[in-house]
Amino acid sequence: MTAFPCRVDIETPLQLQSSSSSSPHKCALYTGTCGYSYTEWVDSGFYPPKTKQSEMLDLYGRLFSVVELNYTWYQMARADAISRMIAKAPAHLLFAAKLTRTMTHEVSGDWRDQLALYREGIAPFKKRLAAILVQMPPDFDRTIENRNYLGGLLDGLHEFPVAVEFRHRSWAVDSVFAELERRRVSLVTVDEPGFKQLFPLLDVVTNPALLYVRFHGRNNAGWRSSNMQKKFDYDYSSDELEQIAETYIRPMAARARRGILFFNNHVRSQAPRNAQKLAKILR
Repeated sequence: MTAFPCRVDIETPLQLQSSSSSSPHKCALYTGTCGYSYTEWVDSGFYPPKTKQSEMLDLYGRLFSVVELNYTWYQMARADAISRMIAKAPAHLLFAAKLTRTMTHEVSGDWRDQLALYREGIAPFKKRLAAILVQMPPDFDRTIENRNYLGGLLDGLHEFPVAVEFRHRSWAVDSVFAELERRRVSLVTVDEPGFKQLFPLLDVVTNPALLYVRFHGRNNAGWRSSNMQKKFDYDYSSDELEQIAETYIRPMAARARRGILFFNNHVRSQAPRNAQKLAKILR
Protein backbone atom coordinates (compact mmCIF):
# COMPACT_ATOMS: atom_id res chain seq x y z
CA MET A 1 0.00 0.00 0.00
CA THR A 2 1.21 3.50 -0.81
CA ALA A 3 0.21 6.07 1.78
CA PHE A 4 -0.47 9.72 1.08
CA PRO A 5 -2.33 12.44 3.00
CA CYS A 6 -6.10 12.03 2.77
CA ARG A 7 -6.88 15.34 4.42
CA VAL A 8 -7.28 18.17 1.93
CA ASP A 9 -7.35 21.92 2.60
CA ILE A 10 -9.11 23.83 -0.18
CA GLU A 11 -8.77 27.60 -0.33
CA THR A 12 -11.92 29.29 -1.66
CA PRO A 13 -13.36 32.82 -1.47
CA LEU A 14 -15.16 33.41 1.81
CA GLN A 15 -18.80 34.13 0.99
CA LEU A 16 -19.55 37.06 3.30
CA GLN A 17 -21.35 40.34 2.63
CA SER A 18 -18.68 42.41 4.33
CA SER A 19 -15.33 44.05 3.72
CA SER A 20 -13.67 40.75 4.61
CA SER A 21 -15.31 38.92 1.72
CA SER A 22 -12.05 38.80 -0.23
CA SER A 23 -10.14 36.99 2.52
CA PRO A 24 -9.28 33.31 1.93
CA HIS A 25 -11.52 30.62 3.33
CA LYS A 26 -10.28 27.12 4.10
CA CYS A 27 -12.39 24.00 4.30
CA ALA A 28 -10.63 20.91 5.65
CA LEU A 29 -11.86 17.91 3.68
CA TYR A 30 -11.35 14.33 4.86
CA THR A 31 -11.90 11.28 2.66
CA GLY A 32 -12.60 7.82 4.02
CA THR A 33 -14.82 4.77 3.72
CA CYS A 34 -18.01 3.36 5.19
CA GLY A 35 -16.53 0.64 7.35
CA TYR A 36 -12.97 -0.67 7.33
CA SER A 37 -13.17 -4.31 8.42
CA TYR A 38 -13.76 -6.31 5.24
CA THR A 39 -12.08 -9.63 4.56
CA GLU A 40 -12.45 -9.03 0.80
CA TRP A 41 -10.08 -6.08 1.16
CA VAL A 42 -7.39 -8.64 1.94
CA ASP A 43 -8.42 -10.85 -0.99
CA SER A 44 -8.42 -7.87 -3.37
CA GLY A 45 -5.02 -6.65 -2.25
CA PHE A 46 -5.84 -3.48 -0.34
CA TYR A 47 -4.75 -4.93 2.99
CA PRO A 48 -1.58 -7.08 3.04
CA PRO A 49 -2.00 -10.88 2.80
CA LYS A 50 -3.10 -12.62 6.00
CA THR A 51 -4.18 -9.36 7.66
CA LYS A 52 -6.35 -10.10 10.70
CA GLN A 53 -9.49 -8.08 11.39
CA SER A 54 -7.95 -6.88 14.64
CA GLU A 55 -5.14 -5.27 12.61
CA MET A 56 -7.30 -3.51 10.05
CA LEU A 57 -8.11 -0.32 11.95
CA ASP A 58 -4.43 0.50 12.44
CA LEU A 59 -3.67 -0.16 8.77
CA TYR A 60 -6.69 1.90 7.71
CA GLY A 61 -5.54 4.78 9.89
CA ARG A 62 -2.19 4.91 8.10
CA LEU A 63 -4.03 6.04 4.96
CA PHE A 64 -7.09 7.90 6.19
CA SER A 65 -8.04 10.39 8.89
CA VAL A 66 -11.74 9.53 9.29
CA VAL A 67 -13.87 6.39 9.17
CA GLU A 68 -17.62 5.79 9.21
CA LEU A 69 -18.59 2.97 11.56
CA ASN A 70 -21.08 0.41 10.28
CA TYR A 71 -21.27 -1.73 13.39
CA THR A 72 -23.14 0.91 15.40
CA TRP A 73 -26.00 0.49 12.93
CA TYR A 74 -26.18 -3.29 13.37
CA GLN A 75 -25.85 -3.28 17.15
CA MET A 76 -26.13 -0.80 19.98
CA ALA A 77 -22.97 1.16 20.71
CA ARG A 78 -21.37 0.19 24.02
CA ALA A 79 -18.97 2.44 25.90
CA ASP A 80 -16.57 -0.40 26.75
CA ALA A 81 -16.29 -1.51 23.11
CA ILE A 82 -15.89 2.07 21.87
CA SER A 83 -13.17 2.71 24.46
CA ARG A 84 -11.24 -0.37 23.31
CA MET A 85 -11.55 0.74 19.69
CA ILE A 86 -10.25 4.23 20.45
CA ALA A 87 -7.31 2.78 22.39
CA LYS A 88 -6.28 0.72 19.34
CA ALA A 89 -6.89 3.45 16.75
CA PRO A 90 -4.25 5.92 15.52
CA ALA A 91 -4.44 9.13 17.52
CA HIS A 92 -5.41 11.27 14.51
CA LEU A 93 -8.36 9.10 13.39
CA LEU A 94 -11.85 10.63 13.63
CA PHE A 95 -15.07 8.62 13.71
CA ALA A 96 -18.55 9.01 12.27
CA ALA A 97 -21.02 6.63 13.93
CA LYS A 98 -24.29 5.46 12.42
CA LEU A 99 -27.37 5.62 14.57
CA THR A 100 -28.54 2.10 15.44
CA ARG A 101 -31.14 0.53 13.13
CA THR A 102 -33.62 0.15 16.03
CA MET A 103 -34.14 3.91 15.70
CA THR A 104 -34.14 4.22 11.91
CA HIS A 105 -35.14 1.02 10.12
CA GLU A 106 -36.75 -1.15 12.83
CA VAL A 107 -38.35 1.46 15.04
CA SER A 108 -40.26 0.31 18.11
CA GLY A 109 -42.07 2.05 20.92
CA ASP A 110 -38.98 2.16 23.14
CA TRP A 111 -36.90 4.30 20.77
CA ARG A 112 -36.36 6.90 23.48
CA ASP A 113 -34.76 4.26 25.69
CA GLN A 114 -32.70 3.14 22.70
CA LEU A 115 -31.55 6.71 22.14
CA ALA A 116 -30.46 7.04 25.77
CA LEU A 117 -28.43 3.83 25.49
CA TYR A 118 -26.84 5.08 22.28
CA ARG A 119 -25.80 8.39 23.85
CA GLU A 120 -24.17 6.51 26.70
CA GLY A 121 -22.46 4.11 24.29
CA ILE A 122 -20.79 6.76 22.15
CA ALA A 123 -19.72 8.99 25.05
CA PRO A 124 -16.06 7.80 24.92
CA PHE A 125 -15.59 9.31 21.46
CA LYS A 126 -15.64 12.84 22.91
CA LYS A 127 -13.87 15.21 20.49
CA ARG A 128 -13.00 12.38 18.09
CA LEU A 129 -16.65 12.07 17.04
CA ALA A 130 -16.94 13.76 13.65
CA ALA A 131 -20.67 13.11 13.36
CA ILE A 132 -23.59 10.85 14.15
CA LEU A 133 -25.17 9.63 10.93
CA VAL A 134 -28.96 9.32 11.04
CA GLN A 135 -29.58 7.18 7.96
CA MET A 136 -33.25 6.89 7.07
CA PRO A 137 -34.59 4.06 4.85
CA PRO A 138 -36.04 4.50 1.34
CA ASP A 139 -39.64 4.12 2.54
CA PHE A 140 -39.28 6.89 5.13
CA ASP A 141 -41.22 9.58 3.30
CA ARG A 142 -42.11 13.07 4.46
CA THR A 143 -45.35 12.44 6.31
CA ILE A 144 -46.37 14.39 9.40
CA GLU A 145 -45.76 11.29 11.53
CA ASN A 146 -42.26 10.81 10.13
CA ARG A 147 -41.44 14.50 10.44
CA ASN A 148 -42.41 14.44 14.11
CA TYR A 149 -40.42 11.28 14.72
CA LEU A 150 -37.30 12.66 13.07
CA GLY A 151 -37.69 15.86 15.08
CA GLY A 152 -37.75 13.78 18.26
CA LEU A 153 -34.56 11.98 17.28
CA LEU A 154 -32.79 15.24 16.51
CA ASP A 155 -33.99 16.75 19.80
CA GLY A 156 -32.43 13.81 21.62
CA LEU A 157 -29.09 14.25 19.83
CA HIS A 158 -28.89 18.03 19.94
CA GLU A 159 -25.60 18.11 21.88
CA PHE A 160 -23.78 16.05 19.20
CA PRO A 161 -22.73 16.82 15.62
CA VAL A 162 -25.47 15.16 13.54
CA ALA A 163 -25.95 14.46 9.84
CA VAL A 164 -29.15 13.13 8.25
CA GLU A 165 -29.27 11.02 5.10
CA PHE A 166 -32.59 10.78 3.30
CA ARG A 167 -33.29 8.17 0.65
CA HIS A 168 -36.84 9.27 -0.27
CA ARG A 169 -37.13 12.20 -2.68
CA SER A 170 -40.01 13.81 -0.78
CA TRP A 171 -37.51 15.30 1.69
CA ALA A 172 -35.76 17.35 -1.02
CA VAL A 173 -37.66 20.58 -0.29
CA ASP A 174 -36.57 23.99 0.98
CA SER A 175 -38.59 23.75 4.19
CA VAL A 176 -36.61 20.64 5.22
CA PHE A 177 -33.31 22.34 4.43
CA ALA A 178 -34.35 25.40 6.44
CA GLU A 179 -35.27 23.27 9.47
CA LEU A 180 -31.97 21.39 9.34
CA GLU A 181 -30.16 24.72 9.10
CA ARG A 182 -32.05 26.02 12.12
CA ARG A 183 -31.04 22.92 14.06
CA ARG A 184 -27.44 23.05 12.76
CA VAL A 185 -27.80 19.54 11.39
CA SER A 186 -25.89 18.53 8.25
CA LEU A 187 -27.82 17.31 5.22
CA VAL A 188 -25.96 14.37 3.70
CA THR A 189 -25.17 14.71 0.01
CA VAL A 190 -25.73 11.30 -1.58
CA ASP A 191 -24.41 9.93 -4.84
CA GLU A 192 -26.38 6.85 -5.85
CA PRO A 193 -28.33 5.55 -8.86
CA GLY A 194 -30.59 8.25 -10.27
CA PHE A 195 -33.92 6.51 -9.76
CA LYS A 196 -36.91 8.82 -9.63
CA GLN A 197 -37.94 7.98 -6.05
CA LEU A 198 -34.47 8.34 -4.53
CA PHE A 199 -33.12 11.50 -2.94
CA PRO A 200 -31.28 13.54 -5.60
CA LEU A 201 -27.63 14.59 -5.64
CA LEU A 202 -27.56 18.17 -4.30
CA ASP A 203 -24.97 20.75 -3.27
CA VAL A 204 -27.01 22.01 -0.30
CA VAL A 205 -25.11 22.90 2.88
CA THR A 206 -27.33 23.20 5.95
CA ASN A 207 -24.55 23.32 8.55
CA PRO A 208 -21.42 25.39 7.82
CA ALA A 209 -19.56 23.46 10.52
CA LEU A 210 -19.74 20.21 8.53
CA LEU A 211 -20.56 19.03 5.03
CA TYR A 212 -21.11 15.28 4.69
CA VAL A 213 -21.00 13.32 1.41
CA ARG A 214 -21.64 9.59 0.86
CA PHE A 215 -20.82 7.75 -2.37
CA HIS A 216 -22.93 4.61 -2.82
CA GLY A 217 -22.00 3.88 -6.42
CA ARG A 218 -24.10 3.97 -9.57
CA ASN A 219 -24.83 0.29 -10.11
CA ASN A 220 -28.43 0.57 -11.31
CA ALA A 221 -28.96 -3.16 -11.79
CA GLY A 222 -27.34 -4.11 -8.50
CA TRP A 223 -29.29 -1.46 -6.59
CA ARG A 224 -32.58 -3.17 -7.40
CA SER A 225 -31.30 -6.55 -6.24
CA SER A 226 -31.44 -7.82 -2.66
CA ASN A 227 -27.77 -8.77 -2.85
CA MET A 228 -25.62 -6.27 -0.96
CA GLN A 229 -22.49 -7.36 -2.80
CA LYS A 230 -24.11 -6.52 -6.13
CA LYS A 231 -25.70 -3.31 -4.84
CA PHE A 232 -22.39 -1.68 -3.91
CA ASP A 233 -20.22 -3.22 -6.61
CA TYR A 234 -19.12 -0.08 -8.44
CA ASP A 235 -15.86 1.61 -9.32
CA TYR A 236 -15.95 5.38 -9.89
CA SER A 237 -13.96 6.61 -12.85
CA SER A 238 -11.62 9.59 -12.58
CA ASP A 239 -13.96 11.57 -14.85
CA GLU A 240 -16.94 10.89 -12.56
CA LEU A 241 -15.03 11.92 -9.46
CA GLU A 242 -13.67 15.05 -11.10
CA GLN A 243 -17.19 16.04 -12.17
CA ILE A 244 -18.55 15.54 -8.64
CA ALA A 245 -15.61 17.43 -7.15
CA GLU A 246 -16.07 20.45 -9.41
CA THR A 247 -19.87 20.54 -9.50
CA TYR A 248 -20.66 19.68 -5.90
CA ILE A 249 -17.77 19.35 -3.45
CA ARG A 250 -15.83 22.53 -4.22
CA PRO A 251 -18.94 24.78 -4.22
CA MET A 252 -20.04 23.20 -0.94
CA ALA A 253 -16.56 23.63 0.55
CA ALA A 254 -16.88 27.37 -0.10
CA ARG A 255 -19.73 27.36 2.43
CA ALA A 256 -18.33 25.04 5.11
CA ARG A 257 -15.37 24.82 7.44
CA ARG A 258 -14.96 21.03 7.38
CA GLY A 259 -16.17 18.14 5.26
CA ILE A 260 -16.14 14.34 5.46
CA LEU A 261 -16.49 12.29 2.27
CA PHE A 262 -17.20 8.57 2.55
CA PHE A 263 -17.30 5.80 -0.05
CA ASN A 264 -19.71 2.92 0.52
CA ASN A 265 -18.82 0.88 -2.60
CA HIS A 266 -16.83 -1.55 -0.49
CA VAL A 267 -16.92 -4.59 -2.78
CA ARG A 268 -13.47 -5.59 -4.06
CA SER A 269 -11.95 -2.63 -2.14
CA GLN A 270 -13.20 -0.03 -4.61
CA ALA A 271 -14.12 2.28 -1.71
CA PRO A 272 -10.62 2.94 -0.31
CA ARG A 273 -9.13 3.23 -3.78
CA ASN A 274 -11.83 5.68 -4.88
CA ALA A 275 -11.35 7.67 -1.66
CA GLN A 276 -7.63 7.92 -2.39
CA LYS A 277 -8.37 8.92 -5.96
CA LEU A 278 -10.77 11.67 -4.86
CA ALA A 279 -8.24 12.98 -2.34
CA LYS A 280 -5.68 13.25 -5.12
CA ILE A 281 -8.17 15.09 -7.35
CA LEU A 282 -9.01 17.56 -4.59
CA ARG A 283 -5.33 18.19 -3.85
